[in-house]
Amino acid sequence: MSRPQPARNLAIMSECTHVAELPRPEPVPHALTCPECQVLGSHPVQLRMCLGCGYVGCCDSSPHRHATAHHQETGHPVMRSFEPGETWRWCFVDGSIV
Repeated sequence: MSRPQPARNLAIMSECTHVAELPRPEPVPHALTCPECQVLGSHPVQLRMCLGCGYVGCCDSSPHRHATAHHQETGHPVMRSFEPGETWRWCFVDGSIV
């Protein structure tokens, strides 16, 4: 019987240089929900917060994908889940959890 192999995404996580460039402390969220969705009368599926500036936008499972649009407009590389109890972060540039 072979031994379990370590998770491969751990190596990817350590390669992202964008986390070291993030402001400390983390920015204050600009809103408690996606403001663009509110204006459109749409309901975000889940929220994400930009760790570069504090922008709060809806995730890619939402119809308008405002968090990804924010990255594309600003180049801010890393966001985190803005859902209660979730702490994971995503680097758009590296395409990985960081």
